[in-house]
Amino acid sequence: MAPPEGRLLAAIEAIYEAAPDPSQWPRALGAIADCFEDAGALLLWRRDDGSFGTLVSERLVEAQRDYEEGGWTRRDLAALRATERGYFFNGEPFTTRHLVSKEEIAGDPFFAQFRARHGLGPFGCVAVSPDPHVGVILSMQRHADQYDYSDDELETLGRIGRHIERSLRLSIRLLDAELAKIGLGEALARVGIGVFGLDSLGRVVFSNPAGERLAGDQLRLVHERLRIGTGDTRETIDEAIARTLRREPRELLDDPKPIFVHSSGAERRLVVYLLPVALRTSLAEQFLTHTRAIVLAIEQKRDEPADPAVVRDVLGLTLGEARIAAMVGSGLPPKEAADRLGITEETARTVLKRVFLKVGVSRQSELATLLAKLVLR
Repeated sequence: MAPPEGRLLAAIEAIYEAAPDPSQWPRALGAIADCFEDAGALLLWRRDDGSFGTLVSERLVEAQRDYEEGGWTRRDLAALRATERGYFFNGEPFTTRHLVSKEEIAGDPFFAQFRARHGLGPFGCVAVSPDPHVGVILSMQRHADQYDYSDDELETLGRIGRHIERSLRLSIRLLDAELAKIGLGEALARVGIGVFGLDSLGRVVFSNPAGERLAGDQLRLVHERLRIGTGDTRETIDEAIARTLRREPRELLDDPKPIFVHSSGAERRLVVYLLPVALRTSLAEQFLTHTRAIVLAIEQKRDEPADPAVVRDVLGLTLGEARIAAMVGSGLPPKEAADRLGITEETARTVLKRVFLKVGVSRQSELATLLAKLVLR
């Protein structure tokens, strides 16, 4: 059974509160766990340079410490199976029954010892992709006496994953080791994406240097308000900003999608994300005191893989398929794309075949042409 709307709304609000303040992620993860009355939740991320990290809700701190220090990372049967089968990559929600049998749960040390010792039962996971170079997993942990995730609950988990993906567009950059050591104001000034804070009337109360550098034919500041795109695109973004500022529950619960801004020039293409800011925000920095929405403007360059979320939404792919399509479509060989994504070359080629079939092409060059036409034009 899907969680009550009130708990789901509280979790989504907590997710966006953590966007500009990564220290709030443990609380947000706790709110997500409360959605399903679970024991806790955690985020695991891996960059394409091999670095990784974990954020956990408060109730899982002890279990996570035991997991890392007790050597269970090498004996986690479920994680090994999920990696082998591509679940950590493809963006489809999955749960215990997809990976292990009841007999294995009863006899395998990871389940019979580690999980039993911490009172943990079934789990549910979904991969999210906040950045072409970063993979992130949301892992939900149930109590020992709870049932496995139902299909309806997995569908809700997938919806929550979309909101986490959007929030992490900012958070994952602020979690950078160097930026984590400085104040939020300076960190936002250093991140390489455009960040604009809007007040309740839609006026810009904060913009960072990266956002100011994006000023041009498709992004302008006019009478303290952002003007992004032209024609139908501008109307779509203006309407989306208005809905975000109204903070209506139904709007928050909707499936979030990026907005792509086609440029009249040859070099600048923007992907725009809107993040609501909770009224009860805990941020102390003065420039965010009156902020009620954050606009992220991310420049898409021709010599970089396309944003997987945009590829997913434009071509109707899964997240995993979109990540492969974006990398291979940018000119990377399947083997190199596989290495960056932490999957086997065989898996990458299998996924690429599905992409070709879905979008109606048969070669890497044709995929690149299609992406250039629909996503990078």
